[in-house]
Amino acid sequence: MQLPPRSTLDVHINHPSLDGFSLLHLSDLHINTKTSVESMQALVNQCKNVACECIIITGDIIDTKVKFITQQLHILNQLPNVYYISGNHDIFYGLDALKKALHTFTFLDNALEKIRFKNQDIYLVGLADRFSKFFHVQRDIQKVIQLTKHKEPLIFLAHQPKDYKIALQTKASLFLCGHTHGGQIWPFHYLVRLVQPYLSGLHYKSNMAIYVNSGLGTWGIHYRYKAQSEITLLQLKPSF
Repeated sequence: MQLPPRSTLDVHINHPSLDGFSLLHLSDLHINTKTSVESMQALVNQCKNVACECIIITGDIIDTKVKFITQQLHILNQLPNVYYISGNHDIFYGLDALKKALHTFTFLDNALEKIRFKNQDIYLVGLADRFSKFFHVQRDIQKVIQLTKHKEPLIFLAHQPKDYKIALQTKASLFLCGHTHGGQIWPFHYLVRLVQPYLSGLHYKSNMAIYVNSGLGTWGIHYRYKAQSEITLLQLKPSF
């Protein structure tokens, strides 16, 4: 895993309580047996040097069974204040084992948590990935909608961009996702856009900010072209 320099982006949010809130967004690490312990420690060191309220990982942390990468995952537990959700690869390779390995992280599939910020509550909610139904893992949209009633400001996490429609139902101020790898290798960008509404970066829809993280790892071929990997600090600001 080659680490990119950390980038910083201002995101304009519709809720004044989120003004000044910052989060470090990671996605799609795809840790496998070829991921070195040294690269994982470098990632942790880089992230720990960033001042933020929390770290968010929007799925696909692993790309092999947990038993083959226990040392790499153990290093990740050094990160503070991490909230994460499942991706399709996490589910395929063993979500229960992953949850046990990441014992310092807060798992947010179909769950709601709150962070105290400037004497106010900021809510985080996560939704299990769309592939859950193929692996007998619960994806409870109605539960998530019920949990988020009268909860604001709200940040919604899901693995795939297409779940933005569910985030809109919860009146979330910010929707965070990954999955696309930014297309990973051009011109596959165009194929991804056939199945996902957003490829990468910052978007706005019906007063909700959407950020699609292009991820850190790769899938299939260990190569990227015109789809830069990223570690992104999102700084929330008042709406225009």
